[in-house]
Amino acid sequence: MVYPKHAFITEVGPRDGLQMEKQVLSTDQKIRLINGLVKAGVSAVQVASFVHPGKVPQMADAEAVIDALLPTDKVAFSALTLNRKGMERACRTSIQWIEVSLSVSEEQSLSNSGMSVDKALAEVAAMIDLARQEGRKVRGSIQCSFGCVHECEIEVFQVQRLAEKLLNKGVDRLILADTTGMATPPAVRQNLAAILPMAGDVPVGLHLHDTRGMGLVNLMTALEMGIAHFDTSLGGLGGCPFVAGAAGNIATEDTIHLLNSLNVATGIDYAKVAAESRKLSHLLGRDLTGRMYRLL
Repeated sequence: MVYPKHAFITEVGPRDGLQMEKQVLSTDQKIRLINGLVKAGVSAVQVASFVHPGKVPQMADAEAVIDALLPTDKVAFSALTLNRKGMERACRTSIQWIEVSLSVSEEQSLSNSGMSVDKALAEVAAMIDLARQEGRKVRGSIQCSFGCVHECEIEVFQVQRLAEKLLNKGVDRLILADTTGMATPPAVRQNLAAILPMAGDVPVGLHLHDTRGMGLVNLMTALEMGIAHFDTSLGGLGGCPFVAGAAGNIATEDTIHLLNSLNVATGIDYAKVAAESRKLSHLLGRDLTGRMYRLL
């Protein structure tokens, strides 16, 4: 089996992970965490989301976090936006990569953004235009690409429809997100087989969760199809607000352990990432769901 020689990891723990925690870390604690990840060799970090601070207090200091980041050309820092107001806030900061997100599921779209899928499509199109005007790069993600707990089944053509809209707007990267952790290897193959020909030169990545213990199996399947971009979270931090008791994202350390065994380079020292996970576990007062961070 031929795998990509290099995998590109985007660490989403400081955003996707921390926003699920009841405990709100201080800006200084977040910056120390992000700096530790950068020192470990992580070259892409999602650091914040521009969402309503009353609904997601964990991300209320998004601007302060971004302002405190050390300027560097070696690390791609990104932030998530869900609506035009969030995009406007993001564009007033120095963040260079901004993520926009659509959901395949009507119910999940309403729950997450307060908009139907069609309304969200129009909103995201305007958001991408604004990001382009401000000279920012855009990650376009499709939530619930492999299933949704609110709906019986997600069809491939539904994912293709949103992918086409995002690609036509000129996103710099396309991410298929397994938001509720329902992906299986056959579903990963089916979706990627449909999306990759559409994407052309635009890199396609996966945002996988380990809700049902399938995260790394799905990653292996994607690797076999040539996918080299993956979102991961230190220690497996994260979860899903729509699935009670859900495990988090695939753990950064576990992912790199697997990639190392396949001779797929990442440039990341996963022992140093594990050290950051242990510090974070202590701060949060609980064990994280990842495995390798306990062993390194």
